Amino acid sequence: MAEYYVYIMTNRSGTLYTGVTNDLKRRVYEHKHKLIPGFTSKYAIDRLVYFDTTPDVRAAIAREKQIKKWRREKKVALIESKNRNWKDLSAGWFDGMMPDTPASQGDNDNNKRRDSSTRCARSE
Repeated sequence: MAEYYVYIMTNRSGTLYTGVTNDLKRRVYEHKHKLIPGFTSKYAIDRLVYFDTTPDVRAAIAREKQIKKWRREKKVALIESKNRNWKDLSAGWFDGMMPDTPASQGDNDNNKRRDSSTRCARSE
């Protein structure tokens, strides 16, 4: 049975990115290594701070859209409800892997269509 992931990543300055994917490890690897041009590579989004799973792709997409509409404060509360210290939940996933080696095989064009993002400016 397939699993779908709704996830939130961040960078040093606290910029948030929300996405959905069917392969979280591969997608995080792509973000960390800036393999796909765009928002996450431009802003060095490289820390996984939240994720949730569901077997229902429609539920995952709906949840991603819901989170994207939230104000930053609500996203922060969601992250901190599961990851109070904002640790990188993917720490250690890629130890020993060669740089630029995909975490798993996949068609990047299809993956781009499944994945999406949101930027939430850091509040002062």
